[in-house]
Amino acid sequence: MKTELRLTDTNAASDSKGRTWGLEGGLFWWLVGGVGVGITVFFVLLVMMNTSLLTAFLAALVPVGLCLAYIFGFRQGKPPGYDRDCFEHWVSGSGFAPEVQSRLFKHPLAEDKP
Repeated sequence: MKTELRLTDTNAASDSKGRTWGLEGGLFWWLVGGVGVGITVFFVLLVMMNTSLLTAFLAALVPVGLCLAYIFGFRQGKPPGYDRDCFEHWVSGSGFAPEVQSRLFKHPLAEDKP
């Protein structure tokens, strides 16, 4: 009878890129970049351009909001390459796939337009 243990390397840890503040992989850096740009915009508007505090703050929220929309709309919880596929579809269309009809259901009394 063999009592020796058999060890097998499964590489289970290499499948995950980790999480920071609940964000998958490197999405944390997108948020840090958005906050950095927001702080820069805030101080440029407030100090150099002498705008009001409220205007500078609202303008600084725009880059942070755009980064958050990108993270949660296109990357968090989505498959890899989902964001690139969406942007490519918007720019170049459906590619080699047949065109999708805009109307799936037709009203029975609707007339066909030539």
